[in-house]
Amino acid sequence: MISFKWLKRYTPRNLFSRTLLILFVPVIGIQLVASTLFISRHVEGVTQQMARSVGSELNYAISLLEEAPTRAQRERQLDTVSGLLNLTLFLEESGFEPGTQLGLLDISGQAAYDALRTTLDRPLHLDTTSLDKIMLVQVATEVGTLTAFLPSRRMVASNPHLLLTWTIFASAVLATISALFLRNQIRPIKELARVSEAFGKGRSEAFRPRGAEEVRRAGGAFLSMRNRLERQIEQRTSMLSGVSHDLRTPLTRLRLGLSLAEPGPDTDAMIQDVTEMERMLDGFLAFARGEGMEETSAVDPAEIARTMVANLRRDGARITSLIESDTPDEPTVDLRPVAISRALQNLLMNATRYGDRVRLTMRLTRLSLEYIVEDDGPGIDEDQREQALRPFSRLDAARNQNDESGSVGLGLAIAADVARTHGGALRLDRSNDLGGLLAALRIPR
Repeated sequence: MISFKWLKRYTPRNLFSRTLLILFVPVIGIQLVASTLFISRHVEGVTQQMARSVGSELNYAISLLEEAPTRAQRERQLDTVSGLLNLTLFLEESGFEPGTQLGLLDISGQAAYDALRTTLDRPLHLDTTSLDKIMLVQVATEVGTLTAFLPSRRMVASNPHLLLTWTIFASAVLATISALFLRNQIRPIKELARVSEAFGKGRSEAFRPRGAEEVRRAGGAFLSMRNRLERQIEQRTSMLSGVSHDLRTPLTRLRLGLSLAEPGPDTDAMIQDVTEMERMLDGFLAFARGEGMEETSAVDPAEIARTMVANLRRDGARITSLIESDTPDEPTVDLRPVAISRALQNLLMNATRYGDRVRLTMRLTRLSLEYIVEDDGPGIDEDQREQALRPFSRLDAARNQNDESGSVGLGLAIAADVARTHGGALRLDRSNDLGGLLAALRIPR
């Protein structure tokens, strides 16, 4: 079976260009076939028929000249024949080089030469380039060289290109009209792709299905899916928020009861457990909410980074920052600022908790926004990085549940969830410069 996979490298990638290719390739193929048939059957056939007729006239003139015994009689016969046949004829004694002198791709001239050579059956020379719209024919006779100046219309069909010109012109006009209609049919598909991509980045944009029936059905299915997802997120957030708030009531009673009890080792341990449970509830509530109800807006990501760094420096953290931007004329990005701030804060707090030196790098390009947080801590082994992104995942080497400042295993999970709601991802790696963990939060623009 013949494989055509190599053709994929030369075919366009978008639907509009591929559809135009499907439209134009048959049209061009039909043009080539029609042109070939027209030239080979019509132009050549008509030219050969007209050339044979001129050849017969030249044969008649040659026979009269060869029958005349004297030069004077030949001159009189030449004048008579020229008038009767409406040809300009000369009889010369000089010879010539048989052959042709034709223009480039002169198919009609070659067809005329072949027909004359067959009809006259004598050495001859055909020149179509020396004189404008005049063909020079030289024929060898017994009494000398007969030279004939023939108008091109006597042997070549006049304006044979008109049919091809009109065919190409009409095809171009119809193809342009088809391309315009096709663009209108493709536009709803592009609009559906745009709002789908925006929804994947956390933005809910207005969309009205239009176009062909299949496109309308796809657009309606997308709207139904988006509404179900938004309703599910809202219901999940409301339910989990309610559960988290309801659990605070018995915890508050427990804390109040423990505060009234007599101090002791058991009481201190139970207070510490209650504190840990409250911290877990706070983290769980933040993760469950996921900022799904926050609207996106155009914000300056560099300002968010500077604010986070300033807050941590006030708390005594050793942190450096580096802001790189390839688009100074477009400094804003459509983000959920509260969600991005929480994700970046979680990454920075995680870095300051397990490392002494922290570095925040922000890179802004026309395609993406990336926050890179690095530290000099113990890092996370490669085989544990996927587990570290799961909710409530605590790695033994980096977690201490008895430490009141410790996390509950939701910092990286919340950051990863925020990245996904913006259409991006959170990548964990090892820092080449600081030696600890590298967390890269990348969001497409």
